[in-house]
Amino acid sequence: MNAAELCSALTRKSRSSFYYSFLFLPRAKRQAIYAVYAFCRTVDDVVDLGGSPGEQRRLLAEWRAELDRCYGGRPAHPIAVRLAEVVRDFPIPRACLEAIVDGVEMDLDKRRYATFEELYEYCYRVASAVGLSCIEIFGYTDRRAREYAVNLGVALQLTNILRDLQPDAERGRIYLPQDELRRYRYPEEDLLQGRYTPAFVELMRFQAERARAYFRAARTALPPADRRRLVAAEIMGAIYFTLLEAIERREFRVFGERVQLSAPRKLALALGCWLRAMLRP
Repeated sequence: MNAAELCSALTRKSRSSFYYSFLFLPRAKRQAIYAVYAFCRTVDDVVDLGGSPGEQRRLLAEWRAELDRCYGGRPAHPIAVRLAEVVRDFPIPRACLEAIVDGVEMDLDKRRYATFEELYEYCYRVASAVGLSCIEIFGYTDRRAREYAVNLGVALQLTNILRDLQPDAERGRIYLPQDELRRYRYPEEDLLQGRYTPAFVELMRFQAERARAYFRAARTALPPADRRRLVAAEIMGAIYFTLLEAIERREFRVFGERVQLSAPRKLALALGCWLRAMLRP
C-alpha cells in the first residue's frame, strides 16, 4: 500500500462525517483531502489513544519535524510523504497545519478552560485551522471564504464538545468554560459524575445557542460565488447542524448512549447539499 492508498484507507475506514463530505469532490481534490484528514486523525490519536505524556510530546515533536520536511525536505512517515505532495499542489499555509498540532498539544497541557475566549483558541486550532487548510484544496475566489471556514470550524467543534461531554470527562477534560459552569450553578463534580439536572439543561441550551450562532455566522460569510466550490464544507456543516438538532431534541441527554447520525442519514444530507449547490444558479 503506497502513501496515497494509506490515506484513502484511513479516511474510508473512519466513516466519519468528514468522509461523507468528501464523496462529491473531484478525484484529485478528494485524494488530497484524504491526506489532510489522515494527518489530522493521526496527530489527534497521539493524545487520544494514550501513552505517557513524555511519549506523546515526543511523537508530536516528530510530527512538527515531519511538517518541516513537508515544506522543504524529505518526510519519512507515509502520511507525511503524501501530505508533502499535497502542499506542493495546493497552497495550504504551513501555519494552519502547525496550528492543528498546537491544538492537539493543548490537550496535554490544558484540561480546563476558564472562559470562552480560552476555549475559542482551542477550537480555532483543532477545527478552524483544518477548515482553512481544506478550503485551499476546495478552491475559492472570495476571501470571505476564510471567515466562513473559521466560523464553521468553531461551530463544528462546539457541537463535538456537547456530544462528547462524557468521554471527554472520563479522560479528565472539561471543555465547557468554568465561568459558565459557575453561572449556571452546575458543579464540575456533577459533570464528572454525569448528573442530568435542570441546571445542566439550562447550561447546555446556552452552549447550543452559541454553536448555532457560529453556524449562522458561517452561513452569512459563505460567498455566493463559491457555493459550488465549497459544497464539501457545506455538507460537513449540514451533518453537524443536524447532529446539534438531534442533541437538542434529546434535551441534552448526552450521558450514556452517544448521540450520532446513521450512515444513510449522513449520505442523504450530503446528497441533498450537493444537489442544491449544483442546481443553484
